Amino acid sequence: MKRRLFRLIAIYLLFILIFILQKPIFMAYYHSLFDNITISDWFKVIWNGLPLDFSFAGYLTIIPGILSIVSVWTNSELLKKIFQGYFILVSLFISSIFILDLGLYDYWGFRLDSTPFFYFFSSPKDAFASVTIGLLLVGFVSMFIYAAALFFALSLTLGKESLKLPFHRINDSLIFLILTGLLFIPIRGGFTVSTMNIGKVYFSNNQRLNHAAINPCFSFIDSFMRQTKFDKQYRLLEAEEADARFAKLTQKPSSADSQKLINNTRPNVVMIIMESFSSYLLQTLEADTEITPHVDRIANEGILFTNFYANSFRTDRGLVSIFSGYPAQPTTSIMKYARKTQSLPSIPKSLKAEGYHLYYYYGGDADFTNMRSYLISMGIDNIVCDKDFPAGERLSKWGAHDEVVFDKLWGNLEEGKLQSPFFVALQTSSSHEPFDVPYNKLKDERLNAFAYTDECIGKFIDELKTSPLWNNTLVVLVPDHLGCYPYNIQNESAGRFKIPMILSGGVINEPARINTIGSQIDIAATLLNQLDISHEEFTFSKDILNPGSPHFAFFTMPDFLGWVSPEQEEVVFDCSSSQVINSKGSAEKIEENLKNGKAYLQKLYDDIAKR
Repeated sequence: MKRRLFRLIAIYLLFILIFILQKPIFMAYYHSLFDNITISDWFKVIWNGLPLDFSFAGYLTIIPGILSIVSVWTNSELLKKIFQGYFILVSLFISSIFILDLGLYDYWGFRLDSTPFFYFFSSPKDAFASVTIGLLLVGFVSMFIYAAALFFALSLTLGKESLKLPFHRINDSLIFLILTGLLFIPIRGGFTVSTMNIGKVYFSNNQRLNHAAINPCFSFIDSFMRQTKFDKQYRLLEAEEADARFAKLTQKPSSADSQKLINNTRPNVVMIIMESFSSYLLQTLEADTEITPHVDRIANEGILFTNFYANSFRTDRGLVSIFSGYPAQPTTSIMKYARKTQSLPSIPKSLKAEGYHLYYYYGGDADFTNMRSYLISMGIDNIVCDKDFPAGERLSKWGAHDEVVFDKLWGNLEEGKLQSPFFVALQTSSSHEPFDVPYNKLKDERLNAFAYTDECIGKFIDELKTSPLWNNTLVVLVPDHLGCYPYNIQNESAGRFKIPMILSGGVINEPARINTIGSQIDIAATLLNQLDISHEEFTFSKDILNPGSPHFAFFTMPDFLGWVSPEQEEVVFDCSSSQVINSKGSAEKIEENLKNGKAYLQKLYDDIAKR
C-alpha cells in the first residue's frame, strides 16, 4: 500500500517539478526580455505559476491514479508496460509543447495555443515555412532529448521490483479512488466559484513576467476547449448594456453624407494585401529612414489613411477582417469553420452581385488555414496559387516570390485574361519569416524583405499606369495584419497595430490624407459606399468617410482586446487576468472605451455562435 501511495504522490510531484523547471529555462532562453528583472521576480514567476502547474499535473496524474487502483488487483507485467506507454506519450506531449512554445514565443509574443496546429493540419509545408531547416532540426532533436529525459525520470517512479498484492484490496482500491478524485481540487483550482484559468497566474504589470508564469500545456489545452460554445465566452457586461452599446457602435447613418474620393462607381478594383507591413515602414507615416520608397510614393500620389489599424496578428484573421468586415477573435479564427464563414458577407460577394469577375493571386498554398474554402464561399472561383507556377519559380519557402506573382498578374492583365469589371486581390508573402528574398538592398534581413516587396509593388503600379486599364482602376493597398517591425514594440501597445491603407489608381479624384480613425473591418463599408453599393449586411463595418459613423479601432490578440477612440485615447484589456494592461487618456475615457470594447467583443462572440 505504502509503495503504491508513494509512487502516485511521486508521479504528481514530479510533474509539478517538471513544470516548475520549465519556467527558468524559458526565461533564460529569452534572457534579453528579462534582463531588467530581479532575483525575486524569478521566484515570483515560479510561485505564481504554481496553480496552473498543480492543475495540469492533476490532469496528467488521473491515469496513473486509475492504474494504481488496477495494480491493487494484479501485478501483471502488462500493467507496467501500460504505465511505461503512458509515460512515453506524456513525455512526448510535454516535450513537444514546451519546445514548440519556446520557438514560437519570439514570433508571436504569447504562450502556445491551438493556432499552430490549425496551421499545421491545413498545410504542414506552410506551417514550417517561417523557420529554417537548421532550426527545425535543432527543435526536433531537442524535443526528443527532452522527451527521453522526462521518460527516464518518470520511469524511476515505477521501481525495479513488482509490487505485492495487498490483503485489503477493496479498502486500498477505495483509498486510491478517493485520492484520484481529490486531484480534481487542484484541477479545478479549489472550491471557489471561479474555475482554473490562465488569469490566475497573473501577478505583475510586466506582461512578460505573467507570460513566463503560464504553463504552456495548460494554455494549449485551454485554447482547444474554447473552440465551441462561443456564446458562453467573454460575458463581460450585462446583456442589456452590451446590446445598447453595440447598437450605438454599429449604427449606419445615411450614405449620402459620405465623402466621395473617386470619379467612377464601377471601376476595376485591384487589392494588394501586403504581408506584415506597418506604418513604421513608411516615411509618410512613422519611419525615420527610407525603407519603402515606392509605397511612400504611391501614398503621396493617392489617398493615405494615416490613422488606420489592423484587427489582429495573423493572415487568416486579417483576410476575414478585410473582405468580410468581420472583427478578429482572440481565442479562435472563424476561417477554420467553413459552415460559419459561408454565412458571412464580403466585398467579393457584393461585387459579384453587381457583375464583377473575381480573381485571387497568391504565391503560396491556398489551402493554408482553410483559405481556399473561405475564398470560394466568398464567391472567388478564380484562384491562382503555388500550383499554378512552375517548380522553378517556387523558390521561396512560401512558394513563389512576390515578383513572380506580380508578373503573373500583370501578364494576365496585359493579355486581357481578366474580364472587366474585375476585382482582383493579390496577397504578397515575401515579407514573411524567414525573410529570404532574391534582393540585397538593406543590411537588415527583415527590412530588406520589406524593401523587396516594396519594389515589386512599385514596378507593378508603374506597369499598370502604362495600361489603358489605369484610368478605370481603383487600387487598394492594405497589410494583412499588424507588422513585425519595429523590433521592440510590445504586443499590448496600440501602436503595434498601426498600419497604412492607401487608395490609388486613375479613378482617384485628387491626392489626400485621411486622418479619421479606422481599421481593416471598415474597408468593406468604406469601399462599397464609394461604389454606391449597399453595405447594410456588414454589421461590424462602418464607413470611415461618413462623418456620422461611429469612429474607433478595435483589435485583438490572444487573450486581449484593444480599443482606440478618435481622440487617440486607448485601452488594452487582458481578458485572462481581467485587468487593463495599457491605457492612455483620462480615467473617465479609459473606462468608457473599456466598456465599449467589452460590449463589442461580447456581441462578436454572440454573432459567431449564431452562424
